Amino acid sequence: MRTPRDIARAFCSHRFAEAYDSLAPDVRWVSRGGTTTEGRQAVIEICEGTLRELADTTTEFLSFVVIDGGDTVAVDAVGRYVDATGAATAVSSCDIFEFRGGLVHQITSYAVEIDPAAAPAS
Repeated sequence: MRTPRDIARAFCSHRFAEAYDSLAPDVRWVSRGGTTTEGRQAVIEICEGTLRELADTTTEFLSFVVIDGGDTVAVDAVGRYVDATGAATAVSSCDIFEFRGGLVHQITSYAVEIDPAAAPAS
């Protein structure tokens, strides 16, 4: 059985499919400063769209910290993305996963683009 830590780590590593079965039917994904998505299928569609967007992109996590509080897991990460043209971007993010009965009921995400040159070294 996958633990909340495993599920959060997979989701934040863009291995979304590993987390799909652990999303509650009425899951909410709140992007602070952005939109709120409700429902398992709607969250899956966003994840699949993200994977399509990243298909020609190399991703490297420069920092990846998981804080496991049992039914609440937080992941603080810095990712560096290089697209097919060689253009680089970096994103600093924090995702908080709230579990009930082993299922993700809410994800709260904070993300900001940062200067790739200033991103922490791995």
